[in-house]
Amino acid sequence: MLDQNSTSSGLYALNSVQLNLVTFVDVYNTNVNQSLGGNVYMMDNCNESTGQGTPHLQTVCKQGQILNWIIYSMDSGKRPDGTFPPSVKINNIVMLNESGTDVASDQIFRELRIIGGPDKIRSKYTSVFYYWAGALLGDVPSGVYKYRFVLEVGTEDPTKKNYFNLDSPTLKVIEI
Repeated sequence: MLDQNSTSSGLYALNSVQLNLVTFVDVYNTNVNQSLGGNVYMMDNCNESTGQGTPHLQTVCKQGQILNWIIYSMDSGKRPDGTFPPSVKINNIVMLNESGTDVASDQIFRELRIIGGPDKIRSKYTSVFYYWAGALLGDVPSGVYKYRFVLEVGTEDPTKKNYFNLDSPTLKVIEI
């Protein structure tokens, strides 16, 4: 079904199934090893994507499609004392240039932002759930786009957080 809402460039966007990019992080081992290596598992709901279950996910998506990045801590169950273990959240998603070394100058999303409540409302008795969403431009050129996943990883000390970059996932945009 075509959505007749025009993008900023005047082209029409395809309103199709939203893609969910789900990431699981082993928070405990990430903190112990101070590394995401071997502690990140990514997958999405596109049959054409490759690297499912690895940090090297290549998500196949269409021009104008909406992408939702969802993140979970592998150990997120409530503890016997009623608290939750440290969690992970997406701090930023940054599109990279072709070499993957610097921030890309060209915009490929109409909007890319965090969805979720502010940290101030978080209680030690409530698990946290944040996700990011973005709508690809309807006229973004087809190709492979690298991005950096900046993750904020909580620790047992609630005043300390660790930050890690994951530069291995990509988006493979196809024309509609």
